[in-house]
Amino acid sequence: MNMHSRIEQKFEDAGKQEIDLAPLLDVVFILLIFFIVTTVFVRETGIEVDKPTAISSKKLEKSVLLLAISHRGEVIYAGSNIGVKGVRSTLMHLIKKRERPLVIQADKKVSAELLVNVIDQAKLAGVSSVSIATVNE
Repeated sequence: MNMHSRIEQKFEDAGKQEIDLAPLLDVVFILLIFFIVTTVFVRETGIEVDKPTAISSKKLEKSVLLLAISHRGEVIYAGSNIGVKGVRSTLMHLIKKRERPLVIQADKKVSAELLVNVIDQAKLAGVSSVSIATVNE
């Protein structure tokens, strides 16, 4: 092989080189798994509630328990109607491992008596912090 053909061979080999994307894909998948595992999922109540407005409202942490009270008087947890009688047992089961605050999303039209009954059941279940969700004015 002469010098000219060796140089041509090197240029042909240089053009065929490619970047290996396998390590890059590994890093992307590891980052994806990291973000999925560290994400905090909030369990919604399953119904839309017309919340009252308040000037003194503030944001709470993401690991709260959510109960909703509809305008028809239904007490909803995780999309199912548990009723006032189911509040205590549901909350006792949920706070057995770790104490978490409770946020009640009550519709504007809910009677004060029903709201007080739900708060009483939550307190009897052992929930120490009960808040009522409002819309910031």
